[in-house]
Amino acid sequence: MANAGIFALERPDPALWKLYLIRALCTGPLVMVVLPVLYFRYHTLRYRFDEEGIHMKVGILFRQEVNVTYARIQDIHLKSGFVQRWLGLADVQIQTASGTAGAELVIEGFKEYGAIRDFLYSRMRGARDLRSATPPPLEATADVSVALLLEIRDELRQTRELLEKRAPSAAPLDPHV
Repeated sequence: MANAGIFALERPDPALWKLYLIRALCTGPLVMVVLPVLYFRYHTLRYRFDEEGIHMKVGILFRQEVNVTYARIQDIHLKSGFVQRWLGLADVQIQTASGTAGAELVIEGFKEYGAIRDFLYSRMRGARDLRSATPPPLEATADVSVALLLEIRDELRQTRELLEKRAPSAAPLDPHV
């Protein structure tokens, strides 16, 4: 799937609703509480992939929004249980250096999870390559500066010697000035 296909992904696949139904039914008598929560989660879950990063929005009463730039991504994991594999789904877990124990963002409900992972890896590497194109470290610029200053010193010394040869009767120029 090309980048345009990833950028077009916004809503999860209907197979995610089936997964939520199965999970709710497995809760037994709590199904009356869990099912509405999962229903609203499924119908409000939105993703947006753009040039800068990934944006996830979910919830009605308790709205959650997560924005992760590609440069912040440290690691990407795929996770799928038995039922998820049966439905053709997997969770793409994105970890950053935020210090949290779990994933910063979980992309769930897409059958294109392999293409999403590959897309994120390429974007993550691209962001790191841009960061590596930063200016050289201070030591390297200091070496260039020292070489330039030494060159200027030598030029000034030669100029002073030439001026002393032209005007021998004048007092010698002070070398410390």
